[in-house]
Amino acid sequence: MRPIPSPPGAGRAVAGAPSLPAPGRLWSANFRLFFTARSVAMLGDTMLPVALSAGLLSYGYSAGDVGLVMAASTACFAGFVVFGGVFADRFDARTLMVGADLVRVCSQSTAAVLFATHQVRLWEMAVIAVVNGTCAAMFQPGVASTLVRVATDVQGANGATRTAESVASLVGPAVAGMLVGFTSPAAVFGAHASTYLTSAVCLLSLRLAPRARRVAVAAASFRADLAEGWREFRARTWMWSVILVWMVYTVCTVGPYTPLSAGQIIPAHGAGAYGLVNSALGAGTALGALCAMRVRAARPLRAGSLALFGTPLMPVSVGLGLPVWAIVCCVLVSGASSAYWGVNWATSVQTQVPGAVLNRIHAYEVAGSIAMVPVGQALAGPAASAIGAEHVLLIGGAVPLFVAAALLAIPAVRNLRRAAAADAAH
Repeated sequence: MRPIPSPPGAGRAVAGAPSLPAPGRLWSANFRLFFTARSVAMLGDTMLPVALSAGLLSYGYSAGDVGLVMAASTACFAGFVVFGGVFADRFDARTLMVGADLVRVCSQSTAAVLFATHQVRLWEMAVIAVVNGTCAAMFQPGVASTLVRVATDVQGANGATRTAESVASLVGPAVAGMLVGFTSPAAVFGAHASTYLTSAVCLLSLRLAPRARRVAVAAASFRADLAEGWREFRARTWMWSVILVWMVYTVCTVGPYTPLSAGQIIPAHGAGAYGLVNSALGAGTALGALCAMRVRAARPLRAGSLALFGTPLMPVSVGLGLPVWAIVCCVLVSGASSAYWGVNWATSVQTQVPGAVLNRIHAYEVAGSIAMVPVGQALAGPAASAIGAEHVLLIGGAVPLFVAAALLAIPAVRNLRRAAAADAAH
């Protein structure tokens, strides 16, 4: 769940400066560049789990070791994204995003060299993961204020971007599996570095109107900015209650799934099969995002919560050891369910949050959304050793049922109505 809030009126036009596209015109030059940046970066990000899992497993490391490396990145992202939100609100978010992309070009190129020269050590991969997670924390909050400066139809922009990212998710794991099979993980890490370079170039090419400056921003302290964002976050019951419930989902289901599914599928069926399963997740996500573009419920979080009842199929299918084709079908449905929730959640946040605190609220919300993922990733290995990977995955499949029911039981969540801004250009 990566909601992207957006401030109303963030891109107020000035004479001679670029402005938001007219209502009804989603595919402006700016949005195409933003769309490309996000899609290409996601292509690389979806290739990474296959390369990292297959690469480390080939060097004799365990699924628990893979989980620890992934946890290092996620923990840094969760720990620093709040600070990234303050920086994005105080300074130029695009500069922060481009800088983060360029640092990750260097870190992933380093990983490519390590694999190419067969000098892979677990601690080195963990350090690279720390760098990547910190850069992601600086990058992500700026997405919030950038999307609404390049598009007017928030729901449409979310759906289009999520669909493109999902198509990348469909292609990326399959390409990664082939590259690992025919060459080595080094090729995947090199390709990943190039996607961050492409993202940086696209973001630099955006022609954005000046963003309205915050009043007395220089006088406000860093701590005061953090405190203001926290107060605004706490004031929205529908937001913090979703995050609390979501933390249970991430520690029990999302965190353990990737390392344990890799440990179950790759040894039994090969890296290609694992890539195929991940591609199915991307295809399902694309279907869910397209559905969200068309089906715009009056109470979006209620509709999204109902969709979440389809998400248990992903961990359960792997935990039961079903054939690859059956896992692919289950993951497809699960991805569609998750994406429909994701687009409705992102649009709700974007259209309900004031622009002045947008990036900070987005940062708090993102941090809460993924804070427990590294815990789940780190505990995946010990839990699998204690009760078996299959049982951990099956427990992870039961948790989403509780999550969906809990969200529907919270009045502030199920009764939140769609804001008119969500359909400004629909």
